[in-house]
Amino acid sequence: MSLIDDSVYCCLDAIIINMGNVLVSSLCMCLVTSVGWAQDEAAVDKFRTPGRIVLESGNQLLSAGSQALRAGAYDEGIRLTHLGLEQSGISAYQRTAALSNLCGAYAAKKAPDAAIEYCSQSLEIDNNNWRAFSNRAYAHWLKGMHTEAASDLEAAAAINPSAGEIEQIRGLINQSTLQPRVNVEDRQ
Repeated sequence: MSLIDDSVYCCLDAIIINMGNVLVSSLCMCLVTSVGWAQDEAAVDKFRTPGRIVLESGNQLLSAGSQALRAGAYDEGIRLTHLGLEQSGISAYQRTAALSNLCGAYAAKKAPDAAIEYCSQSLEIDNNNWRAFSNRAYAHWLKGMHTEAASDLEAAAAINPSAGEIEQIRGLINQSTLQPRVNVEDRQ
């Protein structure tokens, strides 16, 4: 039987909290650095790898919005992406990527309700968008909705099992749902 005294338990708790903060910081960078948009599905298919969106020049506002999000200028990136979505001639693929970008930006800003809405809109257009599933999983995690987060995470993993973001979010969910236990032996 293992006995852990309070000082060791407190140290372990501090280590777990610190690891969680590092995971959250890393994940926010993944959510933002992996945003992008594409001009034309047919032109991009030969360059696309699972889960990667190739930046193209076409809709300058979507491109500028994506670059702003990559730089961490979330408010400006969101503004430019909204303006880009208002332009005519946007393909379904462009719209899906732009909505997923908005989802990632709002998740990085810790605005889960807006993030979930944009992820869901993106997935209505293309339910094979692993980034939208991954971003929505993170947004669900932010709200403490661990069952929904795990479900979206499994959908993302089914589409792109090698994505690093998936493992980071899985770590956050596990950290949130695991309950530490201490066995204490009563000796009288």
